[in-house]
Amino acid sequence: MKSHVLVVEDDVPITEILLYNLDAAGFRATHAADGVQALRALDDEKPDLLILDWMLPKLSGIDVCRTVRRTAALAHLPVIMLTAKGEEGDRICGLNAGADDYVVKPFSPNELIARIHAVLRRAGSVTKGKQILVGDLTMNLQTRNVERDGRKIALGPTEFRLLHMLMEHPGTVFSRNQLLERVWGRDIHVETRTVDVHIRRLRKTLNAGDQTDAIRTVRSVGYALATDRI
Repeated sequence: MKSHVLVVEDDVPITEILLYNLDAAGFRATHAADGVQALRALDDEKPDLLILDWMLPKLSGIDVCRTVRRTAALAHLPVIMLTAKGEEGDRICGLNAGADDYVVKPFSPNELIARIHAVLRRAGSVTKGKQILVGDLTMNLQTRNVERDGRKIALGPTEFRLLHMLMEHPGTVFSRNQLLERVWGRDIHVETRTVDVHIRRLRKTLNAGDQTDAIRTVRSVGYALATDRI
């Protein structure tokens, strides 16, 4: 079965390029022209991946991405931001909103297709059929449900894989480069700064309310699951 990609883009020529190249690459591609249409389409169509422009009519791509991550039924949907906003601060804002990858216009269709394949592989490569328990954290790898002390936690695909990595090796300190290689893979270029952004998102979600910080930062080294705090 073809993977379904929803393209949210208001520029007609760019939309035509995207739909043509996605179809040629073997995807089923559909389109929404603004943020409100995008949310309706997500509710109706249940795509496998979302390509999302930032500057959209009615509702911005950033707001759409945040809504996706706050919605339990959509929280695991992979999102690639495709936008002309290419400054470092813009990239960080997009990743903080919940994007799994960030591609700047003008873009190479071949590179975008490669990134789509990489994101879909990462989203679907978690071993199924078992549960991980570490302290008050529970992760079900079949249903992709995560709980902390009974509280359900909605995570995006990248945050889920980061937590999976940390929970598989509780207390082990991983460098940013190690996390990049094991979570993002060797087949895609991602800056080490991206790890910090996703760790910050994961930390904020895990530590809601007055719960202790579940992730330990080891200065100049990396990150670990803080087994003494959970």
